[in-house]
Amino acid sequence: MDAHHHRRPAPLAALLSCAITAIALCGASVAPAMAEDNASNASASSSLPVSLGPRPYFLIDDMDEDNAQSAELKATLEQCAANLEQPTRSDFSIGHRGAPLMFPEHTRESYLAAARMGAGVLECDVAFTEDKELVCRHSQCDLHGTTNILETELAEQCSVPPTFDADGKLTNAADVQCCTSDITLAEFKTLEGRMDGVDTSADTLEAYLAGNPRWRTELYADRGTLMSHAESIALFQDLGVKMTPELKTPSVEMPFDGMSQQDYAQKLIDEYVEAGVPAEDVFPQSFLLDDVRYWVDNTEFADQAVYLDDRYDVEGFDVTDPASWEPSMQELADMGVKILAPPMWMLLAEGDSEDRPIVPSVYAEKAKEAGLELIAWSFERSAPLTRDGAWYHQTIDNVVDNDGDKMVALDVMARDIGVKAVFSDWPAAVTFYANCMADELANKRQ
Repeated sequence: MDAHHHRRPAPLAALLSCAITAIALCGASVAPAMAEDNASNASASSSLPVSLGPRPYFLIDDMDEDNAQSAELKATLEQCAANLEQPTRSDFSIGHRGAPLMFPEHTRESYLAAARMGAGVLECDVAFTEDKELVCRHSQCDLHGTTNILETELAEQCSVPPTFDADGKLTNAADVQCCTSDITLAEFKTLEGRMDGVDTSADTLEAYLAGNPRWRTELYADRGTLMSHAESIALFQDLGVKMTPELKTPSVEMPFDGMSQQDYAQKLIDEYVEAGVPAEDVFPQSFLLDDVRYWVDNTEFADQAVYLDDRYDVEGFDVTDPASWEPSMQELADMGVKILAPPMWMLLAEGDSEDRPIVPSVYAEKAKEAGLELIAWSFERSAPLTRDGAWYHQTIDNVVDNDGDKMVALDVMARDIGVKAVFSDWPAAVTFYANCMADELANKRQ
C-alpha cells in the first residue's frame, strides 16, 4: 500500500499446527472489536486464537511519562494489559501486506502471521502477470527485491536483468528490474518470497540481495509462499477476515495486451464476485482516483472503495493549506468517494502545548468536515524512532523520539480523529489498542 519510495503451499491446518512454537512472536484472531461484526466472524475464527506476543507491551513500557498526553495513555494501556485475558480480532487492525516487519510480504506465511495477531482485514496488493492473471505484489516491478527471481533462470526474462563484467562483478545494481508482467502466473508460482530490500550499490548478486534493513528480521525469511489474488481470497475466506485489495498502478503502458485500465479494475472486482465474497467485506483501494470513481459508478463496492491519497507528490501541495488541495475534500465527497486513506503523517501535527505534543492536523479536520471516513497507513513501517527523519512521522518528528511515541500517535488517530482503521506492518500493537479501546472505537462509529 505505500506510494512512498516509490515453497510449496502447505494445507492450512498443517500450517496452524506447525506454528504453535512461533505463536508467541506472531499473533492471531477471534472476533472483531466492531460490535456489528462479532457474531459473523466468531465461528470462522474460533480455531485461530489471537496471540499478540511481546511487542505491544514493549511499546507501552517505552512510552514517556514527562507529558500528560503520553503518561495518561500509558496508565490506561498498562491497566488494560493487566486485565486483558484473551484479545480478539479487530477490523480496526489491518495487516499491511500481511506482517512484513518479520515475514516476506504478500506471502501465505505473512498473511497467517497477521491473522494470528488479530488483524481483521488483510491486504493483497494486486498486480498482473504476462498472461494477465492477478497476483499479490506491492508493485508490478518489485520481484527483484521481494522474491528470489534473480537466483533463478527467470532472471533472464526480467525487464532489466542483472549484468556482469568479465570478472563476474554486478554492473547494473541500480537498474535491475523484474516485473510480474515479465512472467506467467505458472512461472510466478515457482518463485519464493524474501524480505524486501536490496543494496543498489552492490557489485555482487549476494551483496545486492543482502539489503534487508537491520531492524527487520530474517528469522522467517526461508519460506515465503507467493499467492495469486484468487488464492489470497480463498485464504482470507478460510480465516474469516475482511479484505482490502489495492489495484497497483501499472508500470507498463496500458492497455496491456488488450487489457485496459478499466478492464484491470473490473477484473479485481470480478474475482471477489466469483468467490462469493459480499461487497461489504471488501475494501478495494487505488492511488488512481479514476479507479475509485469507476468502482463507485459501476460496481456494488462503491461504499467500500478507498482513495489512497498521494497528493503530497503534487507540486504546490501543502498539507497545512486546504487551498492547495486539488480536488478539495468536499469535491472528493461529491465524486462519491467515501473513504480516504492518507499516510499517517498527513493526519497528525505538533501541538502547541508541551502536555499535548501530538494533535489532529488541518487535513484530518477538513476530511471529517466533508464526511469522509479515514484509514491511515502504515503503523510499524518505520525504523526505530530513536532515529530522526522517519517518513511516516515527518509532521511530528520534533516531538517523537522513541517507539513508545507511536502509541500516542495511534491514540490521536483513533480517538481524536476517529479513523476507521490503521494499516500496520506488525498488527499486534494495533489489535491490542483496539481491544483496550473497543467501546470508545465502537462509539466513534455510531
